[in-house]
Amino acid sequence: MAVPAEGLPGRVRIHEVGARDGLQNEKAVVPTEVKAEFVHRLADAGLRTIEATSFVHPKWVPQLADAEQLFPLVQDLADDVALPVLVPNERGLDRALALGARRIAVFGSATETFASRNLNRTVDESLAMFEPVVAKARADRIHVRGYLSMCFGDPWEGAVPVRQVVGVAKRLMDLGCDELSLGDTIGVATPGHVRALLAALGEAGVPASAIGVHFHDTYGQALANTYAALQHGVTTVDASAGGLGGCPYAKSATGNLATEDLVWMLDGLGIETGVDLGRLTATSAWMAERLGRPSPSRTVRALSHKES
Repeated sequence: MAVPAEGLPGRVRIHEVGARDGLQNEKAVVPTEVKAEFVHRLADAGLRTIEATSFVHPKWVPQLADAEQLFPLVQDLADDVALPVLVPNERGLDRALALGARRIAVFGSATETFASRNLNRTVDESLAMFEPVVAKARADRIHVRGYLSMCFGDPWEGAVPVRQVVGVAKRLMDLGCDELSLGDTIGVATPGHVRALLAALGEAGVPASAIGVHFHDTYGQALANTYAALQHGVTTVDASAGGLGGCPYAKSATGNLATEDLVWMLDGLGIETGVDLGRLTATSAWMAERLGRPSPSRTVRALSHKES
């Protein structure tokens, strides 16, 4: 039963990351055809922003080494489904543009240790690397998303000061990014921390309308944190079908917020998403079978149990 609450948006755009962020940490390589079908099934469920793959060097993320083979298999969706791809540098951007990608994302860090481990660069060096990527993309009218990881805590550095996150976020946006995704990479955020960071970003000139939130559910706080972000005016939420994912460079990072769990909450609040929960659940159950393990999503488990 939908029971709306005051002070929340009427519609939320779900930025589905299951096909990229969700699968990148899988040890067994998922066949390209299965990934392509996954993306198509997600689109059939009503998702209109589906992050398709990553044009990183195969050495770093072997699971996504098939980007050149995968992207053409999903491009038939491009007329009404946004298919952003992750690019680490100019070489990755060129590979993506050669295949017709129209939305890209760069991936930065709010902390020095994770920047070093994930990008083999300092924060300053990583931003310098992104500068020509963003400039070239914008010159070609490509939509650019800036991911910022470790916004709430870092497994090596501990708590990350709000001021530090705001400083890097502002610099990333000043490069020319169209939107900013705030990553709780190891899932340690709590609602008060979320509100404090969003308020500080607003004061620094980064409005909620330009922000997406990307929560991991390590401590079971992802939905609570999402609700706090919605109260602050955020209308873009990252989620992963079936709760797939983690981060190969941060071992304490568990799965992303499950898209089904998010949709269940939003449906209950009367917030539009355009997503058919039944079809989405069936898609995640289908992928779980191919991965050989149950979905970690509570909603997938509950609804699958009802149907069995």
